[in-house]
Amino acid sequence: MPRSSFSENPLLRVSRPCDGKLPACTACEKAGRESECSAANDQFARGKERSYVSALELRIEKLEKRLSYAKSRKASVAMHQNETPVVPDTDRKDSLATIRAAIYRKAARKRENSDVNSLVSDFGFLSVNATTRDFEPSVSNMTFARLVLAAATNDPVPEPKSTKLPPRQTAQAIVQYYLNNIYSLFPFFDETILLSRLEELYQEQPRLRSTDYWLVYMVLAIGATAQSRSNQDDFYRNGLEFASRALPYADRALAPGHLTQIQSLILLTQYSMLDPAHFDSWHLIGITCRVVIDLGYHQDPPPNQQLNKETLDMRRKLFYSVYALDRAISLVHARPFSFTDDSVNVDLPSMAGLGRIPSISGTITGPRSENPAVLWFQLHPLQDPAGYIWQMCFEMREWSESLPKTLPVAIRELFDLELKYSYVYCIAPSGRAPHMTAYGRMLIFEYAISYVDRVFELAHGPFNAAFYTYHDALRVYFMGSQFVAVLRDAADALLAGSSVPVPLALPGRAPPPPMPPRSGGDNLDRSLGCIEKAKMTLKKYGERWTNANMLSKSFDMMSGEVLASLQSKKMMREAAQQQQQQQQMQYMSNSIMPSPLQPVQQSQGPVQEVQWADVDIQRIIRGEGM
Repeated sequence: MPRSSFSENPLLRVSRPCDGKLPACTACEKAGRESECSAANDQFARGKERSYVSALELRIEKLEKRLSYAKSRKASVAMHQNETPVVPDTDRKDSLATIRAAIYRKAARKRENSDVNSLVSDFGFLSVNATTRDFEPSVSNMTFARLVLAAATNDPVPEPKSTKLPPRQTAQAIVQYYLNNIYSLFPFFDETILLSRLEELYQEQPRLRSTDYWLVYMVLAIGATAQSRSNQDDFYRNGLEFASRALPYADRALAPGHLTQIQSLILLTQYSMLDPAHFDSWHLIGITCRVVIDLGYHQDPPPNQQLNKETLDMRRKLFYSVYALDRAISLVHARPFSFTDDSVNVDLPSMAGLGRIPSISGTITGPRSENPAVLWFQLHPLQDPAGYIWQMCFEMREWSESLPKTLPVAIRELFDLELKYSYVYCIAPSGRAPHMTAYGRMLIFEYAISYVDRVFELAHGPFNAAFYTYHDALRVYFMGSQFVAVLRDAADALLAGSSVPVPLALPGRAPPPPMPPRSGGDNLDRSLGCIEKAKMTLKKYGERWTNANMLSKSFDMMSGEVLASLQSKKMMREAAQQQQQQQQMQYMSNSIMPSPLQPVQQSQGPVQEVQWADVDIQRIIRGEGM
């Protein structure tokens, strides 16, 4: 077939540049050449588009060409086999053909994996809307990191005030705090890398990449801010300073298609949990989950993909760190999870992967040897959505009872608080279980009091012993609101303190959770104390996170009516008690000594004088003895 000439099909040239609009750009539409638009702009030729739709179309085109080539090859081979006479040495030829076919299939699989990885790595450069203009840095000065920061930043982070590093001992103390309290729960990178990069940072001419600077500065920012008690103290200021030093390295650290991208996003998410004034943790964890899914970390690698044990274990730790953060952040914000459990197929990391690692400098000891991260991952299992509430509570109670006795006290308290919070979250009314039982109300009543009492002590303690974030303020608000709700629905029954029958469990089903240990006092005083402690805790958190002040005001308005009712009941009770005491005192005084203003009269009616056996009252009065 003769090729068409250039004069018959000239190249499309328009005065306006291609704006990337699909299926045809604006210039082609105005020129009446919609069907001939190649959807390529001045920066990228055909096959180099950064548009999402164009990349998929190009991928389909390649696959169609490969399919047609395979069909034609199969037809030619079949024709050749029919025309070729049979030769004696067929076994040798068959073996050679089998070897060639195996080599071809292996090469095809490699090309397929390479094409898929290349396509996935381009996701970071795709525009949010496929019909908008591409944002390759050379075109629009937009990168994936800048897109993430633009979407997740609340208030701009101030510029760094100094380039001077903190004293080495100060930095080592901050890193040690991070390893003990945060890394032990989320071990998504190798701590030896962190320690070596920290040592390299203090060299005269450090040889570090952008991802290394991001790792060290963000760990310092998280470790410092986690120890803050107020947004005016030095810990918070230092943490914000470290975060501002890390941001210039965001473009390289958040570059798409790499393991370091997920690690960098997790670090930024952890910092956002401590500094909600500047970053939004909900948006960041959503972006992180999408990157994890794009890179395939939500599935264990296939058996034919050989990975060593350390790499596979780190891959699983990385995924479950994202999984635990997503579940925790989604719960406190009352929003859906970023991905369903049905799409996940990843085993838990090995328990032996979190042992003590020798320090490089000799001053940082590394995390505890107990594996609290795996225990933390087990608290958020891949649950069956059709499971019953009692079964979930039973599994959480089994998890709590199986915790090692040698866990650090701070980590154990963190787990206990998470368990109580999870109990109330599961038992509280929902769309699938809108009705509450009397036992369920009593469980919420008791666990809310137990939770608020302990959080109040931690919030007003001398220092932060574990990884407590702004989300703990949201948890206090949730527990307080559930406590107020059950009091509003059944205050008289709860304040009476009468025993509630435990629901009977069906055969083969889990029993309901037991009541927690009860503190002293009657339920009226305990209720008033719980509401007051919740209000004081939210105000205390307001000194650290400005957003908590809004929670405090909202809780004051929510609990105002119930609190006034409880205070009124207490005043009525005190008045009744005072009146009863006065009556008792008056009765006692009247029974011991007669009134001098009134003569003693003999009682009328059936009332008789009280006498004791073998006792002469008159002789005792005259002083003659018995």
